[in-house]
Amino acid sequence: MDAEPDSLDRKISLAKADLLDEYRQPHAYPWIIGFSGGKDSTLVVQFVLEMLLDIPPSERRRPVHIVANDTLVESPLVSEHLDKMLDRLSAAAKNLRLPCVVAKTTPKTEQSFWVNLIGRGYPSPSRSFRWCTDRLKIQPTSTYIKSQVDENGEAILLLGVRREESATRAASVNRYSNGERLNRHNDLAGCLVYRPIVDFTTEEVWQILLQRRPPWGGSHRELVTLYKNGQGGECPLVIDKNDAPSCGTSSSRFGCWTCTVVVKDRSMEGFIEAGHANLEPLMDFRDWLVEIRNDPARRMARRRNGRVTHLADGSLVPGPFTIAARQEILSRLQEVEAETGEILITEPELREIERIWVQDLAPRPASGVATEISAEATFS
Repeated sequence: MDAEPDSLDRKISLAKADLLDEYRQPHAYPWIIGFSGGKDSTLVVQFVLEMLLDIPPSERRRPVHIVANDTLVESPLVSEHLDKMLDRLSAAAKNLRLPCVVAKTTPKTEQSFWVNLIGRGYPSPSRSFRWCTDRLKIQPTSTYIKSQVDENGEAILLLGVRREESATRAASVNRYSNGERLNRHNDLAGCLVYRPIVDFTTEEVWQILLQRRPPWGGSHRELVTLYKNGQGGECPLVIDKNDAPSCGTSSSRFGCWTCTVVVKDRSMEGFIEAGHANLEPLMDFRDWLVEIRNDPARRMARRRNGRVTHLADGSLVPGPFTIAARQEILSRLQEVEAETGEILITEPELREIERIWVQDLAPRPASGVATEISAEATFS
């Protein structure tokens, strides 16, 4: 059931008044909006831009950074939507003379998904060894935030986090909430977190997006279609390891097409059923990565540091993929590229993979045997 118009209008007015009050505080700390392209972060951007347009240009003194993260393995449809949104926001900021900087962060080449999986032979991520979130999401965005903190002393991070989104999100909000508008970030010194739509419900978010035109023009119709076809929600921007479980849960979220943490990629299935049959080879490849992850014939006995590792019961903890397995994965990935016409791996990544392979094929002395460790031990 939709929210009562009067109560929702009041809720919107209070949220925007709170934004304005914080924006007018007597300091110059920049705002950084964590933008995933999904409904919640889109609503935050809309509220902020509407707030800026409601005040005279002379009062728009503090910069607002709209920052998206591209893992380089996003679902093609999601990646296309995100790039379109960033282009629209950038154009709107220029045309409306708003103090907005639109940016996109990406992982360093040496830490990309394919360099780690195909280059270093890391097994595809699982619940017990989720090496991807920190490298692909947290580090790139944290680096951007730290650069603003270094330049300005502090920065305020605006997140589209809502209590109703999930029990995990509610617990996270309650854990870090001190009754104040701003809360210190758990890991990033000098970063203050602001959650302007924390008490909005999912129904209210959609009602607002469907009834209010965005300041950058057009409508939210494409976003609605993306959610409808993807059968779920987006993987949110992650800047805290405590929030990592939100990435790759059993719920239907669209994000990395390579995600092997989920049991089934229902969002990709939804896109395919909605008519995007060209994505089927990507889903098949992702399923194959899950199948071969624990194949002992494709895994080395020694870890990347040269050590052989056993659990307390004497069983071997397999190391990275063999060179032959890594070559097999790359070959199949390039076949999928040719079949779909999508660019799935970049030239810099291929060069870095080749460099690592040459290094790994060079003889190295064994470093001994480790025992009684968990299966989550690092592959580095």
